Amino acid sequence: MNPTLTDEITSINSIYEDTTLTPLSEFADISSEPTILCTLRLPPPHHSVSLRLEFPSSYPDVPPAILGTQSVGNDVAKGEGARVVGIVREILARIFEPGLPCIYDLLEEVAQSLGGDDGEEMGEEEHRHGDETAPTPGPAPAIATAARAETSPADPAPPWTLSPVLTEKKSIFLARAAPVTTPTQARTYLTHLLTTDKKAAKATHNISAWRIRDPGNEGIVYQDCDDDGETAAGGRLLKLLQVMDVWGVVVVVSRWYGGVKLGPDRFRLINEVAREALVLGGWGGEGGGEGGGKRKGRR
Repeated sequence: MNPTLTDEITSINSIYEDTTLTPLSEFADISSEPTILCTLRLPPPHHSVSLRLEFPSSYPDVPPAILGTQSVGNDVAKGEGARVVGIVREILARIFEPGLPCIYDLLEEVAQSLGGDDGEEMGEEEHRHGDETAPTPGPAPAIATAARAETSPADPAPPWTLSPVLTEKKSIFLARAAPVTTPTQARTYLTHLLTTDKKAAKATHNISAWRIRDPGNEGIVYQDCDDDGETAAGGRLLKLLQVMDVWGVVVVVSRWYGGVKLGPDRFRLINEVAREALVLGGWGGEGGGEGGGKRKGRR
């Protein structure tokens, strides 16, 4: 199978659910090169709709084809499947860039176009696609700076769970996740990290997000995110927490820019290490949710 597609299937299924992108078969006819058929299950609220995609052997230099629906649930209104196929085709034609894997961006755009958000605020960061930049390390994220007076290096270290380090084209990604019960605690943890960890403080970006329920009032929730210069990354990180339905956690993804632009693939890598930290910490696995359900051992 196409190695780029193999890697993308692994990444997509690690960010979303295990069966989000599933290969069906590899075939060829007399007039064409081998192609790979896959099913793509859409994000909520169209979770019961899956599409059939055909990936050419030259993917990602050439885009996949949306052949139609693979399956449509009984809860889907008549004709909705065809409408969704049309929308997905239009989005794919708009976002595809030759040479860059596109399924992650396709799912994100489809979720927004079809109203896949859960209705909650996504934080203060605007959702938009921006050009990738390579700024020098700047000041601490705004949401961490607000808590600078509330912590000191002498405070106990937050109980971070770390993801494995991920390296891609000389850029390095590392995620941390920790349980929190208040926005103040989340900001304090961020500030403690940036004032005590020299490597994190020198990162090109420290992207962060959190989701918290008020223990005294289930109707009140707090969630926020910060791009720290990586446009739209904070909102996508918060979206990952929403997709995984995890609460009571703050996540920080540090990226050290390696001099080679990654394009949209950087968002996939950011979410990949974030999800790894969440799963290792016990959030987002079976019975995820508040505090991630059963907590696993920390690293």
